[in-house]
Amino acid sequence: MKINREMVLQSFREEADELLTQMEQSLLALEGQPENRELISSIFRVAHTLKGNASLLEFKAVAHAFHSLEDLLDSMRQGAITITSEIINLLLQSVDVLRQITGRMLAGEDSLLPTHEAFFARIAQAAAASKPSEPVASPDMIPAPVNTSAQKPAANLRVDLGKLDRMLNLTVEFAIAQGRMRRMLQEKCSAAGTGHEVLETHQGLESLFLELQELVMKIRMVPVGPTFHRFARSVRDMARKNGKLARMLIVGEDVEVDTTILEHIHDPLMHMIRNSIDHGLETPEVRRAAGKDPSGKIVLEAFHDSGNIVVRISDDGAGLDHPAILQQARNRGIIAEGSHLSESDIHNLVFQPGFSTSEKVSELSGRGVGLDVVRRNVNALSGTVHVESRKGQGTTFTIRLPLTLAIIDGFAVSVDAETYVVPLNAVKECLELPAEKHCSEGAGVLNLRGEALPYIRLRDLFGVGGQPPERERILVVEHQGGRAGLAADELLGEQQAVIKPLGRLFQGISGVSGSTILGTGRVALILDVPAICREAVLRGSETVLQ
Repeated sequence: MKINREMVLQSFREEADELLTQMEQSLLALEGQPENRELISSIFRVAHTLKGNASLLEFKAVAHAFHSLEDLLDSMRQGAITITSEIINLLLQSVDVLRQITGRMLAGEDSLLPTHEAFFARIAQAAAASKPSEPVASPDMIPAPVNTSAQKPAANLRVDLGKLDRMLNLTVEFAIAQGRMRRMLQEKCSAAGTGHEVLETHQGLESLFLELQELVMKIRMVPVGPTFHRFARSVRDMARKNGKLARMLIVGEDVEVDTTILEHIHDPLMHMIRNSIDHGLETPEVRRAAGKDPSGKIVLEAFHDSGNIVVRISDDGAGLDHPAILQQARNRGIIAEGSHLSESDIHNLVFQPGFSTSEKVSELSGRGVGLDVVRRNVNALSGTVHVESRKGQGTTFTIRLPLTLAIIDGFAVSVDAETYVVPLNAVKECLELPAEKHCSEGAGVLNLRGEALPYIRLRDLFGVGGQPPERERILVVEHQGGRAGLAADELLGEQQAVIKPLGRLFQGISGVSGSTILGTGRVALILDVPAICREAVLRGSETVLQ
């Protein structure tokens, strides 16, 4: 039987990635628990497995490199090496080098680069220096055997993400066709007075399909833990480069989210972690003087709330420097001299493009691109980001995102013959436009329980023809703590919207984030609430000034 070497190499790549990530996480845990022998044994097992896999694939130079690492880890198991930060640093560097080596190996390169050979010479030297004159072994150094009889192996299957996307698209198309079929059956039954049995059968099929659609969505859901754990190494290394100490605590690692959402929030999370390390955490000396633990703490938390996933990044650092933020905003002309801002408004200033309070450019900050990227990326996912900070106690960034980018709960409104869908999580209330505003311009300001509410007519925003009804409706939406009203002809109510991407010709349209197909077969636009809120505030202020 001929073996498909490409498939074998692909399998090795996937297993190597998982094992090296596991090894990295175990090393980070070992730094805080140097007496944990089971952690040392698990790291040794990873190196041993990778060496065996490399030998089976006849990568002799790579297997030899793993053998040197195995010697060092074996000395650690035997208690011949004291686990220090220097040893952890060396082993974490070995993870980076092994990732490079496995990449070369999969490209067909078996030989090591001179830099790799020099690194493993250091590993071999450290292992040789630790060899005791007499064998060192004691019962407490031998890891307890693992009881495998009670462990049930998980049945997992690797599936190409493209196939899952195709499966989801098919269920989406099926949902659209099913909605049209239901509408046609209802019309026929109403007209003929018969055929109700067919309609009931169709409704039964719909319930089965909804269960299938829910299952397809769940297949795409993955736990956030593996992604979150990757940041632990970055936190440690970035803090040390800046003369600080930091550790990461992960809460809610079993919380699941659509794999596409998880891919898109990686960069925003990294930017916020960098911000916490550079601007938030103090140096060990400053923390000691303030009565804090010299090592700062960054907590990365995830949980579900009202059909959304919420991700929080909090630190126990110095908190946001309000005077420095205000001064920088004045220097850049963002706010006028003497203007008074609320605490929330001050916090939102850090998301301005090019905004930074750093006096010099470093590897972590100073260019003013970090938090601007965070807000843009989160808004692109139909999410929100909120900041809370207390001086001397730390800062918390809260990101709220939909569980999936494929289907959203929406609120539909109509303008003439057009239908628009607003994400339901942004909708706060509905009301009627006062009669005196009926003949006013396309935007303005309402008095909502004593507070100013800027509003904008969707008819005017999107250039829809026709005459407005005698009484227009207002949909009040909220974004980043600010509110705005969307004036429409009719409020159609809640409905689930299957998101379809916009074509290239329509991707630049302001106020639109996607589209969906209604049960009638017509296309409805999904509105971009943050963009429309900004436009409503801008037009509303212009109207007041006039």
